Amino acid sequence: MGHHVVIVEDEQKIADVLGAFLEDAGYQVTALYTGAGAVQAITQLNPDLVILDLSLPGEDGLSICQKLRASETTGEIAIIMLTARVNETDRLLGLELGADDYVCKPFSTREVVARVSTVLRRTSAPDNSAQLNFANITLNTGEFVCMADNTVIKLTPVEFKLLEALIQRPRHVFTRANLMDRVYADNRVVSDRTIDSHMNNLRRKLASTAGTDPITAVHGVGYKIE
Repeated sequence: MGHHVVIVEDEQKIADVLGAFLEDAGYQVTALYTGAGAVQAITQLNPDLVILDLSLPGEDGLSICQKLRASETTGEIAIIMLTARVNETDRLLGLELGADDYVCKPFSTREVVARVSTVLRRTSAPDNSAQLNFANITLNTGEFVCMADNTVIKLTPVEFKLLEALIQRPRHVFTRANLMDRVYADNRVVSDRTIDSHMNNLRRKLASTAGTDPITAVHGVGYKIE
């Protein structure tokens, strides 16, 4: 059986159709139709990825996302948010809380399956393990682990890829477009604010765990590490 995907979607028809497409693509699927109890269920199921609707009865998707990311048990589970809201602020809030991607309703079911595949590729360990070091920060790309002074820094897949790109070329200024290409291999259109949101989260985690934030924002251009 392939990767385990949990769908949290209160519109049962949408959840069931999406689940059928995912199963056809080789995934194991569990569907939850309410936000109430979703965190506990996801913790017990320990899936590889959660597709999480933003508007749910019982508990909304943003609250669930925040709780999953804050937990030692579920903090590294990949999350794709589904939203019918067109306000970019809502989508950015989901990213700031740790979602790896979002899809706007109405959506193509095949597109969601493709997004699932892309996100899981980012979270899966590559065949050739490599260790990257910068100051007191160590990245193990094979085990998908980031550490600072023997303390694990829990990063989302997008945050890990951003840090990996920066550490591979210290002092090089990456434009936001460069970083989008490194993180989103499917060449989708992503706004600059999406990259900024992920980068802000990454910098906050580095500052709190590593004791320093070595990433610098270059005004009007992008980011570098030094």
